[in-house]
Amino acid sequence: MSLESSDRRPLDGALSREMSDMARVFQQNYASIEDTLASITRMAVEMVPGTDHAGITLVTGRRTVESRAATGELPRRLDSLQEHCGQGPCLDAVWEQRTVYVEDMRSEHRWPQFAPAAAGMGVHSMLAFQLFTRRDNLGALNLYSERADGFDSASEELGLVLATHAAVALIAAQHEDQMQSALASRDLIGQAKGMIMERYGIDAVQAFDLLSRLSQDWNIGVAELAGRVTLRR
Repeated sequence: MSLESSDRRPLDGALSREMSDMARVFQQNYASIEDTLASITRMAVEMVPGTDHAGITLVTGRRTVESRAATGELPRRLDSLQEHCGQGPCLDAVWEQRTVYVEDMRSEHRWPQFAPAAAGMGVHSMLAFQLFTRRDNLGALNLYSERADGFDSASEELGLVLATHAAVALIAAQHEDQMQSALASRDLIGQAKGMIMERYGIDAVQAFDLLSRLSQDWNIGVAELAGRVTLRR
């Protein structure tokens, strides 16, 4: 469940200062995605009331789990547990709720395999924040407490700030990967065009048209075809 809205309180001066401190750290580390994510989980343990462990979970196809920036071995073990059980906050409930609060794993019934096993590992409450959902892909910031009812409204407010920064960092990383892939594909196509131009005495437009027609005839992407051409040099 989510923390009740009646428990929320305005951010006081201390919380505002903590958020300012977070922003400064994120600015310093933003050049590195992994450093940024590690800063987020480390600061969650240091600043979010009740947090003993933290990690970022990426889920693809609703089942394949990748653990990122865990503050220790326990968050990684819990991610593996969710993947093994095929259930848990990141695999199910976070798809429906932006914030999920587990008060006490020992009395939690939403995930009958995951919850008792997590309690057996020493985690009694959990606060999960949805980072993004794209088709069947999920990202979540997970905070773990070794105590039942370990989190309060201040935990949720600070956790939401951290989750926002984590989401921005992950989206930036995905965008960077896409850009690098596009650049690599462009380079391959350029190399293939040059080889075709040299071999057949045609210009760049004709070489690209030839690649395009062949990719349609063979039902493969232009970049994949270009890669095959360059391997035959």
